[in-house]
Amino acid sequence: MLNKRLIGVITVKDGWAVQSFAYRRYLPLGRPECLAENLDRWGVDEILILSIDRSGEALGPDIALLQRLGALGLSTPMIYGGGIHRVQDAAAVIQSGAERICLDAALRGDPQIVREMAELLGTQALIGVLPLSCTEGKLAWYDYLAKQSAPLATADLALFAEGIISEALLVDWRHEGGAGSFEMRLIEHFPLPETALIAFGGLSEATQFAALFSKPQVSAAAIGNFLSYREHAVQSLKKQLGEFALRPPIYAFSIQ
Repeated sequence: MLNKRLIGVITVKDGWAVQSFAYRRYLPLGRPECLAENLDRWGVDEILILSIDRSGEALGPDIALLQRLGALGLSTPMIYGGGIHRVQDAAAVIQSGAERICLDAALRGDPQIVREMAELLGTQALIGVLPLSCTEGKLAWYDYLAKQSAPLATADLALFAEGIISEALLVDWRHEGGAGSFEMRLIEHFPLPETALIAFGGLSEATQFAALFSKPQVSAAAIGNFLSYREHAVQSLKKQLGEFALRPPIYAFSIQ
């Protein structure tokens, strides 16, 4: 069994893949399909599609995008997040080719809806997204729709504590897009040690990934912007992380 995973992230806004900076600025990168094909070819363990404007504009999940991605015949498992608020939304995403779903805004809504999603799809299919910051050892949860943070309370984590959601995607939203800037205190101060964690935001260096993967509760690390500009980035990163159990990259050309 693979102990750790490297997840390639494609952030989508207005139908285009973008480079995101701290949930505030966005640089267009191109068609999501092109990035997905590259990540699939280069050997990431999973591809995470984050459609960041679907909830704010009440558009629901981007099923058309999922269907286009499904038609590509990708071999890499796909995760999708964005606009999932109802059980029907979750089912439609899985039926359109995603193996798992990410929930952010839905976590702040009716917990019973999330429980019903887990009952239908299984808890392993659900990942909870937590955009966090840390000040003086205290975690705060950022509401990207309201554009404000509030202290992370025990009640906010009830679904994780109950095992309704299999993993928590901890997003260092303040440092997203900044090279080598992930805040390790998000991991160190997360109050549920038994919850599997995925780190995301400001990850670019092999030393960061090695430090994260050495922590038992970290099941995966997600990287977006910094895979977009270097063709051999995945292969080079996995080569440097050879001590950890990662799927070998499948890119056609080898680094000697």
